[in-house]
Order: sequence, then structure tokens, then C-alpha cells
Amino acid sequence: MKKKLTPEEGLSILNEGIAKAFMILDGYPTSALFTCEEYMKLYDCVYDMCVQHPPYEYCAKLYDIFKKALEDGITSRVIPAVKDKSHLFLLYELWNMWSKYKIMAKCLGGFFLYLDRYFVEDRKAASLSNLSISCFHDLVCIELYPKLLEAAICLINEDRDGKSVCRDLLKHVSTFFVEIGRGDMRYYENFEGAVLSSTENYYNFLVPQWLQHYSSADYVVKAEFGLSQEKERASQFLHQTSVEKLLRLVHGLLLGQTANQLHEKQKAESGDGSVSYQDVLSRCAGLNLGEGSSRA
Repeated sequence: MKKKLTPEEGLSILNEGIAKAFMILDGYPTSALFTCEEYMKLYDCVYDMCVQHPPYEYCAKLYDIFKKALEDGITSRVIPAVKDKSHLFLLYELWNMWSKYKIMAKCLGGFFLYLDRYFVEDRKAASLSNLSISCFHDLVCIELYPKLLEAAICLINEDRDGKSVCRDLLKHVSTFFVEIGRGDMRYYENFEGAVLSSTENYYNFLVPQWLQHYSSADYVVKAEFGLSQEKERASQFLHQTSVEKLLRLVHGLLLGQTANQLHEKQKAESGDGSVSYQDVLSRCAGLNLGEGSSRA
């Protein structure tokens, strides 16, 4: 008959594994930290403490230990890594730490897996996976979310202005907003709203300048190119429905609201016939706004 493990004895065994799991946040691969035997020792420790007869059954205590391990990993590694970062560096470091954190949480979840099979369902508690996301959300995302939005919008505008940016980083941020919501899309939807709002501001500033400095035909050529660029960019980091909303907005700002001004401008111009205004306008009006999105 196995000797009953006390919380102190079990925690002594688990703390060694938890400390090693934290090293994943420093960049170490899981395979370099645990042998199969070490991993099974940690799993068996949790299992044994869960199946002992009351009052030696410690499922609730182990659930709290798992949560505290997640919180300690965040406060000791994640928060210092992202603290005081801004703009591009904040986006990069957040995705870097989120990626490592998910691996660490999965590793820890393997030790405590028996809780998911028994305690979580019985107590109607959050699954280990959902708990790991909640901890990151509560300790990191809530505080950083406004800065993340601002940094992402700034990066999009830099891309519009022709600066070299990493569009993959925008895709990562978009993915993070979906994952951190655990099925609730409000973070992504707020991101979508911020993108649309900044897009409207961007073109409301740009359109009067184009109307002033370009001929009607040249304006429509620039509008067509702008729509094409917006479509290419947005398809790399937004969901298809968001891409369609964005392109409808840009199409309206560039061509819908300016139709009368362009018509009057064309009538006032002599025109050299090098570009057919009506032909280009037709191409813009018929542009398939939703086609080509790479995200589902």
C-alpha cells in the first residue's frame, strides 16, 4: 500500500517541476528540461494526491497550486519582459511571451492532467486550459490592451505610408486577440473597430489632398491602387468579414463620397485622353472587395 502524500510532500516534488517549467519562458524547449521519467513522476504525484481517500484527497489544493504556478510564471517572467515596452517592441515581446507561455501552461497542464478528468467536471471549475488563458488575460492583457491597439494601428499606418513593417506581427496580434478571448470575440472586434476608425481618419485626411493635387483620372488611378493595397494588407491579418468591411469603407471614402466632386473636376479639365476616367472608375466600382482573404 502506497504511503499517503501530504500537501507539503507533494508540493516539494511539484515545485521542482514547476521551477523547470518556468525555464520554458526563458526559451528552453520542453524536451531539454524533462525526461519521460521525470514527467511521469510529476503526473503520478498529482494523481496519487487526487485519488487518496478523504481527508487525504487534495484536488482543490492542487488546482490552487496550478493556478499559482501560472500566476508566478507571469509575474516573474512575462510582465518584466513586456513592461515599459512600446510600439513594435511591445507587439513583438507580447507575442514572444504569449507563445512561450502557452507551451509552459501546456507542460504544467500535463502534470495536473488528472484534475481536468475529475475535479474540473465535478466542481464545474474552469478547465486547466481556460484557467491558463484567464490568468494571462487578467494579469497581462487587461492592462496592456490599449497600448497593444495603439501600437498595432501605428504599425498599420506605417505600412500605408510605405515604411517597411512586419505584417506577420500584425497577424500575430490579431491571433492573440482571438485566443485571449476564449471564444469571446470582443477583443478582436474592438481591434477591428479601431482599424476601421483609423482607416477612416487616414483617408479623410488624404482625400482632400489628392483632390487638390491630382487630375480626376489620376485620382481614380490612385484610388484603385489604394484599394488594391488595402486589400493585400488587410487579407494578411484580418478575418475575411473584416477585410470586406474595410474595403467597403475605403471604397466609399475614395470614390463614393467624392463622386460629385470628381465629376465636376473632370468637366473642368481639358484632359489629354491618356487615361479613360470612366474605364478606371468602372474597374474600381467592380473590384471584388472580399476575394483573396487568407484568414477564415
